[in-house]
Amino acid sequence: MKKYLIALVPVTLLAVMGLRSTSHSAEKNLTVAYKFSEDDLKPTETQKKVEELVTQILTNYHYRRVPLNDSLSSKILDNYIKELDGNKMNFTKQDIQDFEQFRYSLDDQLQKGDLTAAYQIYNIYRKRAKERFTFVNQLLAKPMNFNVDEVYTPDREKAEWASNKQELDEIWRKAIKSTLLDWKISGKADTSAVKDLKERYSRSEKYFDKTKSEDVFQQYMNSFTESIDPHTNYMIPKAAAQFNQEMAQSFEGIGATLRLDGDYVTIIELITGGPAYRSKALKPKDRIVAVAQGENGAFTDIVGWMTDDAVKLIKGPKNTIVRLKILSGDAAVGSVPKEVRLVREKIKLEDGSAKKDILEFTNNGRSYKLGLITLPVFYRDFEGVRKGEGDFKSTSADVKKFLTELKAEKVDGVILDLRNNGGGSLVEAVSLTGLFIPQGPVVQRKHADGEISAEFDRDPSVTYDGPLGVLVNRFSASASEIFAGAIQDYKRGIVVGEQTYGKGTVQTLVDLGRFLKGEPDNVGQLKITMEKFYRITGSSTQHKGVTPDIQLPSGFSAEEYGESSQPSALPWDMIATSKYTPSTDVNEQIVASLNKKYQEHLKSETDLKKLVADFDYWKKTKERKTISLKEDKRRKEIEEQKKRNSQDLAEELADVEKPEAKTEVKTDSVSIAQAKQKAAKERREKDAYLKETERLLTDYIFLAPSNGIKITQNKK
Repeated sequence: MKKYLIALVPVTLLAVMGLRSTSHSAEKNLTVAYKFSEDDLKPTETQKKVEELVTQILTNYHYRRVPLNDSLSSKILDNYIKELDGNKMNFTKQDIQDFEQFRYSLDDQLQKGDLTAAYQIYNIYRKRAKERFTFVNQLLAKPMNFNVDEVYTPDREKAEWASNKQELDEIWRKAIKSTLLDWKISGKADTSAVKDLKERYSRSEKYFDKTKSEDVFQQYMNSFTESIDPHTNYMIPKAAAQFNQEMAQSFEGIGATLRLDGDYVTIIELITGGPAYRSKALKPKDRIVAVAQGENGAFTDIVGWMTDDAVKLIKGPKNTIVRLKILSGDAAVGSVPKEVRLVREKIKLEDGSAKKDILEFTNNGRSYKLGLITLPVFYRDFEGVRKGEGDFKSTSADVKKFLTELKAEKVDGVILDLRNNGGGSLVEAVSLTGLFIPQGPVVQRKHADGEISAEFDRDPSVTYDGPLGVLVNRFSASASEIFAGAIQDYKRGIVVGEQTYGKGTVQTLVDLGRFLKGEPDNVGQLKITMEKFYRITGSSTQHKGVTPDIQLPSGFSAEEYGESSQPSALPWDMIATSKYTPSTDVNEQIVASLNKKYQEHLKSETDLKKLVADFDYWKKTKERKTISLKEDKRRKEIEEQKKRNSQDLAEELADVEKPEAKTEVKTDSVSIAQAKQKAAKERREKDAYLKETERLLTDYIFLAPSNGIKITQNKK
């Protein structure tokens, strides 16, 4: 199978040169007076050397050059505590006070290969968790009274730490009661609910017993690396192997990267072209609470499961069905999980290739024919390039072919849909831009040593010079932002949608085994940030992303989604502007006119009005922080949510891929193709963002002459 380099960001596999081999001398032994008990998890000698090596690499080669000092030490401690107990359900205020002794000493320990504090904190956490398991068993032995009028606050991230064990008991009592009440309302018998909940926590306790030293080490090291920036990570050998497998893009399942976040197996990334990606019903930060096999299999609760065990249930032979109960990452407090049905299959990059459609649209009393090119990822067959194949598969080659066909069909304009496109090949982002502009710079790169370089389109030819609209959303990232930013800077087309993700950094993979040879254990890999991207205007795409010319309604706030939601994200800044010549296709006057048109659409177009109302309702429900633990009140809360579930309404208006009907099965290839075309057309009709982009692009075509803009149309 052809292999491609695909990731959330362009990943450059570079060698980090100049590092000397790291030795662990006697004077760098443990300095903290702490004795591990027989049952405690302990660091290995290899881990101490890895810690010291990672510290050296980050200190000397990371783009940010963050000094390893007391300030960073404080952030590492806070990150580690949050990683272990982010919802404040295990540690008490006294525990946190005890950990203060490490606040300004972790930096010194990192340089010495000292992991005592990391494991001391974790062992206390494990002890507290076991105390909670004992309490849950005691609690479930007694009946619950669901007629008491009291409330529970599920999200405790910003709450105070429990003052003592008794206060923690009360928090857990309400948490357990909340789960039992929701199950009771859903129809589960009380005895079954108690039995299932006992099994959940018994399973969690077993997982704690199975936790290995390397798992603790990875948690702590990532608390360190992510204090510097969110895309720098240490991967133990097992995690590194999984990462490399995902880079190869060839495995069977639903196509999602999963990680344990608290008690929930959480979606971190959707693999382009996979079933989860195409369903449009899942997104990063969604939590999987239960898994069922086939159309009618019973759901297995996986809250508290380790990721590896959950994956065994979720993965399976291709063409088989798996059903997931999903608690959305952005769901309001007390939300009911939704069910998502997926058909497992082999995950291949070909499924993420560009696609072309023709759209018929009427606006301003005139019929328009628009070309739609949907681009899920920026792909490039690097193996084909290496072998010198002249027809290797790539984004720019496929899109160039589509543009040529669309020009022959005399379209009035083209829409390039980059929604949920997380990036990919930087080379392809530059080449794709070159299809729409004469030669010139496309993006600038600033390296860790301060050197600045630029990536150029050196081909003076232009494949398509007609009206262009670029559609983006909050999950358009990295290479997508490079392309959208370049189109905007060259004033070559209009950019429509949501503020993009803001991922403007480049990572390098470092195999730590190159520097720690002869160790009895594999030492893993380090993914480290070493460059930043800048637009040709000198503005970084980092943190801010690309602001569309016309911003559509959004349900995703910058505080919750995107680079700006990460406390340690590298900041936005500017460098010098590149020399480039913008076109005259778009100017401030026409952008202002289009924004005025958009405001009119908000008042007149039903789909937009529904979308705005939906997001307003959704944001209001998210402001609610508590749920009732009284049965009649909780029933009313759930009924109200089902009446108007804002997320489901938004999905109905978006491009949602529905599962195939279970009734009539068509085997004729022509009938199947026609059915798929019909279904795709119906989805586009419900896609409020796409419909508004069609309106705005046709408004642009209509308004351009009156604003002195000369645009070339239907040119072959």
